[in-house]
Amino acid sequence: MLRRTMAEFDINAGLQHVLKQIELTLQKRSKEIIAPKPLLVAVSKTKPAECIIEAYNAGQRHFGENYVQELVEKSQHPDILSKCPEIKWHLIGHLQSNKINKVLKLPNLHMIQTVDSEKLANSLDAAWSKVQPTPSEPLRVLVQINTSEEDAKSGVDASTAPSLYQHIRTNLKNLQAVGIMTIGAYGFDYSNGPNPDFISLMKVHSSICQANNLPAESVMVSMGMSNDYDRAIEMGSTIVRVGTAIFGYRAAKA
Repeated sequence: MLRRTMAEFDINAGLQHVLKQIELTLQKRSKEIIAPKPLLVAVSKTKPAECIIEAYNAGQRHFGENYVQELVEKSQHPDILSKCPEIKWHLIGHLQSNKINKVLKLPNLHMIQTVDSEKLANSLDAAWSKVQPTPSEPLRVLVQINTSEEDAKSGVDASTAPSLYQHIRTNLKNLQAVGIMTIGAYGFDYSNGPNPDFISLMKVHSSICQANNLPAESVMVSMGMSNDYDRAIEMGSTIVRVGTAIFGYRAAKA
């Protein structure tokens, strides 16, 4: 497990600042946007167990991991298990089919935010029925959309996302499609106007709601990170994934 190697960062102060900014941004959001208060997912990638426990003790409950192996290690870490009984884990990175069973068996798994194909959705549905053979809550999933159309990023095209959402909702009883997600292009210059990735995701959100006769507030939208979560909230995000602003900068990989 990783240990703190950088200068100490005041995690409680970082967390409280982000929560305050979320509240301030909500007050500025247009009344035409019908969406609940955003859920904050603290992205703990590369951070050790002690940082997660510190954020948990400050009131944070939802945590996100990008890499399966880190999620495996941290969700089963004895200190986290004993000190963070109400923790809720989100996988926010790419999930390979051969690692599905490893992830679904983990304690306190709350959501998979990166379902990007019917094949992956079908495999998750089949695996969850075996992990949870008795009647239980379906596995919460988001459809990941590659709004920036970058080859290096996972996600379905915006044009095909509604059909994947519909496939999960109609055919996969062990999954609960609760919304959509994008990573988007890094480093967008907001002096050029609204973020096109956010615009694209909100268009998909509208299409899904209309096609399924769903109220806007019932379909979650996961977009926005440390550098732009306020902008995302202004446009209708209901899940923001924030790491650096809470935990401090990550050490560069060797």
